[in-house]
Amino acid sequence: MWTEHELGITNGNSGVGAAGRKVHVGVPPHPWPMTIPESATRAQIGALGEELAVDHLTALGMQVLARNWRCRYGELDVIATDPSDRTLVFVEVKTRTGDGFGGLPEAVTARKVQRIRRLAALWLAGQDEHWPALRIDVVGVRLGGSRSRELTHLKGVG
Repeated sequence: MWTEHELGITNGNSGVGAAGRKVHVGVPPHPWPMTIPESATRAQIGALGEELAVDHLTALGMQVLARNWRCRYGELDVIATDPSDRTLVFVEVKTRTGDGFGGLPEAVTARKVQRIRRLAALWLAGQDEHWPALRIDVVGVRLGGSRSRELTHLKGVG
């Protein structure tokens, strides 16, 4: 696994675009690698995308409670709280190096949202704390390719 330093990434806050349910962030202030090393595995690319997504969420003021929570039925990428309204947010991170598999809307189907809901219910069953609101967000990270790097944040997808 490469470190952020080896990939040319430094910690920095991503700028946030227009307000609303969909937040689109262009090139963040920290330098992303121009290309992903050819020897990078899918797991390494996914971990890099997840790290960038977590940086984005914390820059928005969210507090990350858990990452890569697993049970026998699947995995939740990021579980965070939005302290402004005490909303518990389950975040699915999708990292792409190109457009070959479609965009963010194609990556998160109704079936995927249903699976996230079931996993969220299992995670909640093991918690002592209660939250007044729950939300499912999707953060899409696009790396590599000829176009500029992008981070797209879809709030409240399910």
